[in-house]
Amino acid sequence: MIRRVLLVDDDAAVRDALCQTLELAGMEAIPAGSFIEAKDHILPSFAGVVVSDLRMPGRDGFHLLDYARAADPDLPVILLTGEGDIPMAVRAMAAGAFDFLEKPCAPGDLTAVIERALRTRALVLENRRLKVQLETGDAAARLVFGNSALADALRVTVRAAAKAGTEVLITGAPGTGISKIAEVVHLCSPRAEAPFEKRASAGLGRDTLSEVWQACGPGTLFLDDIAALPMDTQLALVDALERSMDGGGARLIAGSTQDLERLVEAGTLSAELYYRLQVMAVRIPSLSERPEDIPVLFRHYVAQASEQAGLRPPEITPEVVGELMAQDWPGNARALMSVAMRFALGLHESERPDAGLGLVQQLAQVERSLLIEALRRADGQASAAAEALRLPRKTFYDKLSKHGLKPETFR
Repeated sequence: MIRRVLLVDDDAAVRDALCQTLELAGMEAIPAGSFIEAKDHILPSFAGVVVSDLRMPGRDGFHLLDYARAADPDLPVILLTGEGDIPMAVRAMAAGAFDFLEKPCAPGDLTAVIERALRTRALVLENRRLKVQLETGDAAARLVFGNSALADALRVTVRAAAKAGTEVLITGAPGTGISKIAEVVHLCSPRAEAPFEKRASAGLGRDTLSEVWQACGPGTLFLDDIAALPMDTQLALVDALERSMDGGGARLIAGSTQDLERLVEAGTLSAELYYRLQVMAVRIPSLSERPEDIPVLFRHYVAQASEQAGLRPPEITPEVVGELMAQDWPGNARALMSVAMRFALGLHESERPDAGLGLVQQLAQVERSLLIEALRRADGQASAAAEALRLPRKTFYDKLSKHGLKPETFR
C-alpha cells in the first residue's frame, strides 16, 4: 500500500509538526516549503497524495491544485484552509480538491482524510497497471488474473497447452471461466490469428458439427459442456480429429464442469474422445482454493465495470475486502463479477458470509482476509503489516503460520 505524502507549507514549524504527525501514523512525509519545491514530485507516476496549505506567498495552493490537475487529474490534493474560511474551501472543492481541512486540525482528522486519499490513489495506480498489463504481454499475463501460486500455475499450464497443439480439456467448477480460459489458450497459440468458434455441446448434431469444423479452418473450435454432446456427434467428432491429424484442420478445446471419467464408465461419453482430451488437461482452481486472489479479481472487475459505465471507480475499503473474503463463492468468478458490477454502480449491499459456516470459521476467514490485505498494503513488509494491525510481532507471525501465509508472497 502506498504511504507517501507530499506536504507543502511555507511555515517551517507547521510543516515539521505535520511531518511528525504523518510519520507517527506510518506515512512517509515529503516536506516542501513552496510550490517550486513541490512541483517536481507532482507527476502521473507519483505513488502518493498531496497535502498543501492554501495560503502561501507567491504561488498558492490553488496554483498547486491547478498544476496537479493538469499533470494528473486523478492525483488527490488535500488543501488546508484557515479557520472559518468557508468560501475558500468551497472554491477548493469546486476546483477539484480531494478534500479540505481547517487549520489547526486534529491529527486523527488529518490522517483519516489522508488514508482515504491514499486508498483512492492506490486503486487508480492499480487500475493503470492492470490496463498496461492488458495492453502488453501475452494473453495469459493479460487475461488470467491473480497473484497466488495457483494463478501462476494456471498461466503456466495455459501457455503449455497453447504450445502443445493437441486437443485440450478445460475443467473447473461452475463460474470459474472455462470459456474464457479456452479463448486464452487459443490466443497464446500459433492459431491466434485464425477463427475461434464457441459452441454449446447440448443438441449439437453431426451435420452442424461438420459445418462448424469446416468453418474454423485452421482455427480453434471450443465445445462447452462436452459431456452433453450427443453420442452420435461424439463419434463424428472423433472421426474429424482423426482426419485433422492427417491433413491439418481445426483444433478442439473442450470444457466441462463434470467428472468425465465417471461418465465414461457410465457409457455416456466416448472413451476414445475422453482419452484424446486428457492428453492436455487444464484445471481452473475455484476461488475457495485461492482466496488471496479475490481482492485482485474484484478490483479488476470493479475497474472494468466502472470504465464501461463511465464512472469513477468507488473506494474499495478493507472492510469491503473482508466481507468478500469471508465467503466461499460457490459461483466463483462469475458471482464475484456480478457483485463487482453492482458495487461499481453504487448498488452494493453488504455481502454476508456463508450462513452454513460456524462463527469460528467465519471469524477465521475474516482474520485471514485482514492479514492478507495488511500484507498487500505493506508490500509484504511484515513489521509494517503487524503495526498496521496493532499486533505484537510474535502474535502476527503466529497468525501467519496458522493461515499458511508468507510475507514474501506479497513483495
